[in-house]
This record gives sequence, structure tokens and C-alpha cells, in this order.
Amino acid sequence: MERARLESARPLARRPLVTLLTAAALAASGLTALTSAARAADADLARNGGFESALDGWTCTAGTTVTSPVHSGATALKATPAGADNARCAQTVSVKPDSQYTLSGYVQGTYVYLGASGTGTTDVSTWAQSAPDWQQLTTTFRTGPSTTKVTIYTHGWYGTGAYHADDISLTGPGGETGQPPAAPGGLKTGSVTSSAVALSWSPVPGATGYAVYRDGTRVSTVTGTSTTVSGLTPSTAYSFQVTAVNDAGESARSVTVTATTAQRPDDGGGSSGLPAHALVGYLHASFANGSGYTRMADVPDSWDVIDLAFGEPTSVTSGDIRFERCPVAECPNVESDAEFKAAIKAKQAAGKKVLISIGGQNGQVQLTSTAARDKFVSSVSAIIDEYGLDGLDIDFEGHSLSLNADDTDFKNPKTPVIVNLISAVKTLKAKYGDDFVLTMAPETFFVQLGYQYYGTGKWGGQDPRAGAYLPVIHALRDDLTLLHVQDYNSGSIMGLDNQYHSMGGADFHIAMTDMLLTGFPVAGDANNVFPPLRPDQVAIGMPASTQAGNGHVSSAEVNKALNCLTKKTDCGSYATHGTWPDLRGLMTWSINWDRYSNWEFQKNFDAYFG
Repeated sequence: MERARLESARPLARRPLVTLLTAAALAASGLTALTSAARAADADLARNGGFESALDGWTCTAGTTVTSPVHSGATALKATPAGADNARCAQTVSVKPDSQYTLSGYVQGTYVYLGASGTGTTDVSTWAQSAPDWQQLTTTFRTGPSTTKVTIYTHGWYGTGAYHADDISLTGPGGETGQPPAAPGGLKTGSVTSSAVALSWSPVPGATGYAVYRDGTRVSTVTGTSTTVSGLTPSTAYSFQVTAVNDAGESARSVTVTATTAQRPDDGGGSSGLPAHALVGYLHASFANGSGYTRMADVPDSWDVIDLAFGEPTSVTSGDIRFERCPVAECPNVESDAEFKAAIKAKQAAGKKVLISIGGQNGQVQLTSTAARDKFVSSVSAIIDEYGLDGLDIDFEGHSLSLNADDTDFKNPKTPVIVNLISAVKTLKAKYGDDFVLTMAPETFFVQLGYQYYGTGKWGGQDPRAGAYLPVIHALRDDLTLLHVQDYNSGSIMGLDNQYHSMGGADFHIAMTDMLLTGFPVAGDANNVFPPLRPDQVAIGMPASTQAGNGHVSSAEVNKALNCLTKKTDCGSYATHGTWPDLRGLMTWSINWDRYSNWEFQKNFDAYFG
């Protein structure tokens, strides 16, 4: 017992001596001083961790900067999870191998995560389940023996509200960041149209991408050495510069080149034969409702495009479209077929366009087969020929268009109902020639929602109709006369400012139209951008009255939207990405409802455009 007690005491007696010897040895060798110096040299490696320079340095799927709330400084990050997107913001940082790091940041919101990946050892994260006020999150990690880059990130959680983050830091020894690349040389312009300028430049060694500047403002980032800057105004001079970028930063700007966009053809009317600013309306030609029936001859001359509502299929998948005029029992004041056709000819003689609109709320059309496609072509042609119409309006709603699960690229669609519709319309265009007028009236769900969601999504589970019009619009953009998205009967939609916008004011129309004229990444993929349409191809769709649909706005709000988009005045809280004086005009549902409301919509349009 005594021996055992003595043996067990020996290690205890040695520990202070070992500690003293170790300390003395370290002191004698100078390692203590080196360790302190190394710690003093540790720096904050996170770029723009306080978000004072907007999102510079960060890649965010659904983030923006706000001035309130902030933890310190003037701005902080606000990111909003939605659907399958957890609103991740991340940046890649250069680090040293086999080194210790501390990641820290302040967060606010429900379910906020802060973490690091690619550490080469164990990736780490920390999170706050509920942070009603600013709360600090901190975690540490050690890099692997060959790790030179680590990605730090923050994100929220699916289905929860927006979160905020500020003052994110990564402290530890800095890695080898290298040097920013040299400025690009050889910048020159290529083809110039009324709305776009092509640019090209020489490659720069060590560059991973290039930033393009228009009139001093960064407008895009590309990986190659050429791009086309779109969404420009006709007969306008622009200046362009390019920089090269890599992990170490951005080069100086290149020399400046200038280009003046061409005039729009046909004195502002384009090849469509429409006036520079046009008023489009739907005429209830096959049914009556609370607005009453309006005869074709009684439509005022203010209406430049008259869409006959509606041609509908004999069955959802038949492709066999029929146009039945409103029966006398339902519309006592309906004109005869002969009077109707004569009135159409009179409108056309006055320079108006009369189209058959296919679909509508009740007319589901699914061209699931080539047989249905061919029947669509022949039956629509029969209607156009019988009434001597100028073209076609596609108003597919409901479940007419949706994407198969494996259909993920809007530029190369493979879902039959999409492919067959594109083929059918191209056939009609080829048959009737350049004067054929083609318009589309999709809902926001099928177009602007594509900024966040496209089809079923990467992990499935999303509504397959999300963004389903995008491949149709894109494939037919060279044939498209007008796109007038229905900015009504719509849920809230995220704009290019990554904020949700709701019906009821000018802001909604401004944000939704800006997306069409600026272009946008589809499903948040910066490498898969839906290109902008020309402003003369775009009209804003609005209800004519409160009875016509949800989302009606006053004439004052209509004018605010037009002022912002065409003059950059009255823009409110949304900052547009351009100014488009050549915006074609307005579309409304409907001529009948506007007549019911004493032509308020038409009168305001006439007063605004003179």
C-alpha cells in the first residue's frame, strides 16, 4: 500500500518541474516572443464583413443591404429565404495551411447560420435558433496541411423569414493572395443595334473573369472576352470599360470606348406597324359578363390592338381551337357576323390591329403531341382567315404550360407542350409573313417568378409551372411584337432588388417591367440569364377597373409607373436599371370593363401620351 501510494505521487511531483523547464526552454529559445508576434499578425481576412460596400466580395442568392437594423456602421446584410433557397451569402478567403482561425459575426432573425467549408479538416458551423436582437456567433477551425482557400458563409432556413448579418470576421494568418491582374487591352465595339452594343477585348493572364462598365456603372460580369450590353436606348451615346478580376481583386479599368446606338426603324413604330406608344385591350367577343357586350364598331379609336377573347380548344389536349361569337341570348346587342367582319376591316383601315387571343382563364391548351400541334396551326389559321385578322395573342393560363422535371434550361426546352407551342407559332409566323402580329399575355407566375424558381427545381417539389413561359418568350423573341405580362391577380413577386413586391401601386409595375427590360438570372443562376427584351416589345398589363381584376391602381399610380420607366422620375423605393422612353405602352383587361368605368383607363392613356 505504501509503495503504491509513493509511485502514484511521483507524477504529481514532476509536473511543476516539467512546466518550469518547458517555460524556461521556450523563453530561452525565443519561441514565446514568436508566438506572440504571430498572434499579433493575425488579421481580419473577411472582405467587406460589415457590408458597408453593398455586397462587394460576397455571392448571395437572395441578399441585399439595408440601413436598419445594423450592428455597427451604416449598413448590414438582409437575406430572405424562399422555397428551396436558404438565402446563402458566401465568400472565399485565402488562408494558410495547418493554421488556426476564428470565424465570428453578429446575426438577427430566426434560424441564422454562420459557418466555414473547405477547411481541409472538419467544416464547422454555428447557428442561432432565435435572435430577436443582435447576437454574436463564433466558431473556430484549423486548416488542413494543403488548404489555401476556405469559404465562409451565412444563411437562413427554408420557409422562415428574412435574417440579418453584420460585422462578419475571420481572424488568423493571411494566405498568399497574389496580385490582381493587369487591365484588359484591345477593348473594341462590334455590332451596334438600336438597343445593344457588342464588346470584345484581349485575354488577361491570371484573370478568372471580367467586369463590364457602362457609363461608369458596373453592369455585368463575364468569364469570356466578349459580351453584348443590351437594354439600351436608341440614338444614344454610351461609354464602356472593362476590368479583369481574380481572387486577389480587380484590375484598373481599361481604356474607354464609345458607341452610339442606332435609330429604331420605321420612325419609332418598328416593323409591327404599331404607333410608338400603343394601347392594347381585350374585347369580350365570345361571352358576356357584368361589363356588358361591346360591339366592334363601338370600340374607340384610341385602342391600337384589339384582342378578341377568346379562342378555346374543343378539349385540353386536342389543339383544335374554336372561336364562337357571343350568342344573342347572352348578348342581346351582338352584331351579325357580316357586321362584325366589316367592323374589323374598318379598324384595320384606320391602322388598328385585331388579333385572336387563345386561352384565357377557362381555355386550357396543352399541345402534348405533334398531332395537337398541327391541329392548332390549322384551326388557328382557319379563324385568322375567316375574320381577316392580323395575328395571334397567346394567353395560356392555369395548367396550359408546365415543365417536365428534367427540363432545366430555358434556352433548350424539351417538354412537349413547350416545344410544340414554339413550333406551332413559328409555323404560323412563316405562313403569314413579317406582318404577322404576335403578342403574349402571361401571368407573373410564369415569367418574373422565374427569377427565383424554374420548374420543379434542383431538388424537386416546386410547382412545375414556375417560369414556364420563359422558354416560349425566348425562342420567339425575334418574332414577338409585344409581351404584356398580366401585372394583376398576382401574388407577391421578388424583383431584382431581392425584395418582394405586391400589387396595388406603381412600385409593382415598375419592378416587374424593369425585370423584362433588364433581364434576370433564372432561378438565381448568374450563368443562366434571361436576356432583356427591347422596350418597344414591352407593354404593362393592368386591370381597367376594380371590377376587372385584383391589382387595379389609380390613374395617378399608372402615371408614376410610366414616369419612372420612361423618364426615371416618380420611382419611389425601387431603383430601375435603366430608362426606356421607347416602352411601347399599356395593355388592359379589358375594353369592356373600361367602357363600364366611363373609359377612365383609355382617357388617362390618351392624356399621358398626347
